[in-house]
Amino acid sequence: MLIIGLTGGIASGKSTVANMLVDKGAYLIDADQLAREVVEPGQPAWREIVGWLGESILLPDRRIDRAGLSRLVFNDRIMLEKLNKIVHPRVGSRLINLSEEIRHKDPGAVVVYDIPLLIEAGMQQIVDVILLVFAPREVQIARLKMRDGLDRKDAEQRLRAQMPLEDKKKHAHTVIDNSGSLDDTARQVEVFWRTVCEQS
Repeated sequence: MLIIGLTGGIASGKSTVANMLVDKGAYLIDADQLAREVVEPGQPAWREIVGWLGESILLPDRRIDRAGLSRLVFNDRIMLEKLNKIVHPRVGSRLINLSEEIRHKDPGAVVVYDIPLLIEAGMQQIVDVILLVFAPREVQIARLKMRDGLDRKDAEQRLRAQMPLEDKKKHAHTVIDNSGSLDDTARQVEVFWRTVCEQS
């Protein structure tokens, strides 16, 4: 089984590249989806977050107000680190369990871990190949403004909360430049996929 660690920054186009890899036959494990699952009401991470921040962080249906939580932690690096310490270990456990399920049914599988914070969380050692999806900062800002309705100040704040993509490049085995057209991105993914399949 070959594990690709797919990473990048916010609005760099990770989901686009992930979908292209799935179309080629890869299995996808999305860390953001797992992060949502581990904070479902009643889960240990949910209980820990509510114990830390109080019930004011909950929506009427008892789910965590993710938008409100994001606003809190994006303004405070210490709070962000504490949240990551609550959520990341649970996501890691789910990641391992799902990987073993895939390995059991398809030992020759190519599995994509979509993990935005792969490098920040020090998880490079759990993957075989690191694939970085890159977009210039101004492209990220434009996409955030369009996609999430953020103003420039809020978009820049989101980017400042993450490791710069230029720094992440140093850790990547392959970089997909997603600043151009979809066809251009698809061509780069095709070259990467062929290379990966030849090696595995």
